[in-house]
Amino acid sequence: QVQLVESGGGLAQDGESLKLTCAASGDTFNAYIVGWFRQTPRQEREFVAAIRPGGSTIYADSVRGRFTASRDNTKKTVFLQMNSLTSDDPAVYFCAATTSQLFLCRSTTYAYWGRGTQVTVSS
Repeated sequence: QVQLVESGGGLAQDGESLKLTCAASGDTFNAYIVGWFRQTPRQEREFVAAIRPGGSTIYADSVRGRFTASRDNTKKTVFLQMNSLTSDDPAVYFCAATTSQLFLCRSTTYAYWGRGTQVTVSS
């Protein structure tokens, strides 16, 4: 098992940046693919990005080119650098972990979840 804790959320101005951190503890971190999802009160949980143990990434179309996922396996930490934030980005952001190689854009693929961190963008 793995436990996940997100941090780094907060308030940013339109066009500014935030960097989220997902700190893991527990089982062998290198075995897990880590995904980022976000959710608003009016929408279902939405895939944002995923990063494999070797560092390869996939992104949702809505964030590609603006968000970058990275990880430090020695520190059991995953990051989501969010640049050029817009009014479409405010949400609670979650990190999640899975050992599955398939369907990484689906929230149901992930067995372990953090509690989320709030991101707010002010115009």
